[in-house]
Amino acid sequence: MSSVGIAVGIGTVLAVSACGGGARQDATEPSGKFPVAVRAAGFPSSQTLAQHTHLLIAVRNIGRKTIPNVAVTICNVTCTYPAPKGAGTSAAAFSASLDQTGLANSSRPIWVVDHGPGACHYSCQNGGVGAGVSAASNTWALGALPPGRTVIFRWGVTAVSVGHHVVAWEVAAGLNGKAHAVLANGSVPRGFFAVGISGKPAQSYVNNNGQIVQSSGQ
Repeated sequence: MSSVGIAVGIGTVLAVSACGGGARQDATEPSGKFPVAVRAAGFPSSQTLAQHTHLLIAVRNIGRKTIPNVAVTICNVTCTYPAPKGAGTSAAAFSASLDQTGLANSSRPIWVVDHGPGACHYSCQNGGVGAGVSAASNTWALGALPPGRTVIFRWGVTAVSVGHHVVAWEVAAGLNGKAHAVLANGSVPRGFFAVGISGKPAQSYVNNNGQIVQSSGQ
């Protein structure tokens, strides 16, 4: 399962208009700290090659103000900044970074993302990234979150790389570095999952209720 740690906040994305230095895109994002609670965080620790599963993170607004744009970043090994070479967001989400020269793209998938968080409209239904994708690296955002409300981030993924892997995650209150999500103790809401992916195929059997049950190939 997950571990919610205490460390530095999510890397910021500060952007300006591409034409002639217009207004900053973060101009309307409120500054401040927005208290949250991570009500659930789950990802199976034992998986098999080609197995489809879900990574789930549920975030609740426990503060008195609406969170501008609740978001979760998925990192390789750690979401601390700066991260070691090949870790953090230097690799694509659900991927690892190969230390090999001459590669056009050093990221290699550990899981293929079948669908991301958010509503699944035309793009998602046709293999796109889904409604929650953002311009920020490795980050999905699900919009404003009023006080007392909970939002669930759920990724559907398929394992494609055998081995032991660490997937880290971190919650933010906005995409532009001015609104910060914090836990009740003031720390950054973040954690990680340690996952082993086996190359053995999953075993299936029929239980006493006539249902097909798939067990781990570990």
